[in-house]
Amino acid sequence: MKIAPSILSADFAALGDAIAVVEGGGADMIHVDVMDGRFVPNLTIGPCVIESIRKRTRLPLDAHLMIVEPEHYIEDFVRAGADFLTVHVEASPHLHRTLQQIREAGAKAGVALNPSTPPDAIEWVLDSLDLILVMSVNPGFGGQSFIPSSYAKVRQIRTLVGARPIEVSVDGGVNHNTASGLAKAGATALVAGSAIFGAQDPAQAVKDLRSAAQ
Repeated sequence: MKIAPSILSADFAALGDAIAVVEGGGADMIHVDVMDGRFVPNLTIGPCVIESIRKRTRLPLDAHLMIVEPEHYIEDFVRAGADFLTVHVEASPHLHRTLQQIREAGAKAGVALNPSTPPDAIEWVLDSLDLILVMSVNPGFGGQSFIPSSYAKVRQIRTLVGARPIEVSVDGGVNHNTASGLAKAGATALVAGSAIFGAQDPAQAVKDLRSAAQ
């Protein structure tokens, strides 16, 4: 099980230090929530912050683009240092083309599904994917409660993926109480914000979350 701390819940005034702590705790990648105030009701960060983070860590960076028209910003985020670019089905009317753009730009391609979006929305682009992100809360804000139907959704996606080498990641309300069930459902990566950065010892929280999943 891979653990991807979400910096949305970190202290932005000491972001480099916060990332160093979770990297020391064994985190596998860093999840970066990019919000534009249009696709989701919140504003966060852009490529310049990712460029700064890239200088402070060797971990893969997954830029989760909760933005409209993500195809216009792919090269900017890749140049900034993102290793994965994850776009939303709901924001990408030409999804296959957008995923091709991501790979051609030199990054790995991910797709995210909102809670109300069915798994079959990505059935015809599976061979263009490196990562699937199941949103287990409605995107836009950290600290929300896990939506229980997400377990069944992860199982359906795991069946769709089959033997393909695609990471199945879950984001939203992930903590010690939900990690085991998500692992059993077929998740291979867990994105956690407040469960890690809200803990007294974030490095230990990474280890504890992995243990709970295993």
